[in-house]
Amino acid sequence: MRPRARAVPRDAVHHPVFARFYARFSVSADKRGGIAAHRDELLAGVSGRVIEIGAGNGLNFAHYPGSVSEVVAIEPERSLRMLASQAARRVEVPVDVVPGAAEALPVKSEAFDVAVASLVLCSVRDLPRALAEIKRVLRPGGELRFFEHGLAPGKGLARTQRMLDRTVWPLLFGGCHTAREPLAAIEAAGFQLGTHRRLMVPEHGPTVPSSPCVLGVARRPFPDPERAREPATEATLERNPGPGPDERP
Repeated sequence: MRPRARAVPRDAVHHPVFARFYARFSVSADKRGGIAAHRDELLAGVSGRVIEIGAGNGLNFAHYPGSVSEVVAIEPERSLRMLASQAARRVEVPVDVVPGAAEALPVKSEAFDVAVASLVLCSVRDLPRALAEIKRVLRPGGELRFFEHGLAPGKGLARTQRMLDRTVWPLLFGGCHTAREPLAAIEAAGFQLGTHRRLMVPEHGPTVPSSPCVLGVARRPFPDPERAREPATEATLERNPGPGPDERP
């Protein structure tokens, strides 16, 4: 009897056509659209253990300063993950590229000093859950560095963004949504917003639905000492079951 073929597990995200497009377009956008300079600004002064959410093809890796001891880069799309692994071998900072989804990060709680979200919150399937996971894996006082596009302040472009999100944009661009509000979502997840600014990408040239961006930092607050003294309840234990068997340290 021939042995039964073992099924290949499906990736959490599978957008092979978009991944090929993104791998080419993102390199050009870094050089010609000024995004490389925004990556430098995003990662300036980062230190310690870092988790990067949705690393794509690894374009952030070359911008991490030497003060970073380790980067755990999560990327759910297989072909982009392969490119990210190649990029990781070309940089001095230790980078470990692993599969996983933002809504269920395969790492232990409070294990990282910094989390990086760079042009990824637009495409996660469950934004509140993804931000809750980022908050879980950060130590108290840890930073969330973010560079994200979102809803335009002007009514005309915002109306166009909402229409595109309801129709073709997510289908064409790997689940991306142009009308999300990253600042509001980050605050709603319990982070404390720090320094941040709004910008247009590209700075000069035509405005597209993904042009309005925000770049900045937020922090996971330290726990309230009064609440920390409260005894654990059954509901609390259900919300915080502890690390699973496949979680990384």
